[in-house]
Amino acid sequence: MHLNPYGEYAVLLAASLANDWPADRDGIEARTRDMGMTMTFPVAPDDHERTRTVIDDWLRVVDEADPDARAALLNAQMAEVTAYPRLTNHDNEGWHLHYRDSDEVLPRVLAAVISVGTALHLVTRGQDRLGRCAAEPCVNVVVDVTRNGRQRYCSVRCANRAAVRRHRARA
Repeated sequence: MHLNPYGEYAVLLAASLANDWPADRDGIEARTRDMGMTMTFPVAPDDHERTRTVIDDWLRVVDEADPDARAALLNAQMAEVTAYPRLTNHDNEGWHLHYRDSDEVLPRVLAAVISVGTALHLVTRGQDRLGRCAAEPCVNVVVDVTRNGRQRYCSVRCANRAAVRRHRARA
């Protein structure tokens, strides 16, 4: 048995969806596959819209600067979608834990995975490891998974742009 870590990949999936929203449900499901999820999800006609709501709710957590308020938002999100942990061996991946009910629709699965993953990310790496890109006017989400905990930009491009601005401001 292995423990499904939920943390890093789930938060990176949420950031990927927030920073580059797919045009349709198939795009969302493709992104879940790209990020390592192997499950198939029953199709519902409002999956795309409901998943957008999941991401918008998650962005409230990202944008909350106060750790107590951030925790309260995240706790409320987890209370809505998580269930007791359960062992599963879907897709012959090996036994692992899920923190949600089985056979849920895509938006509900993502809400559970993302909220639990974000909670694990914040408690293991720190409350300051999730935020927005420091290069204005960029508003992309930054999930800091670096060893030193100093990632402030969503990309090398934004980091370079900020460095050029700082250099020009000094000149």
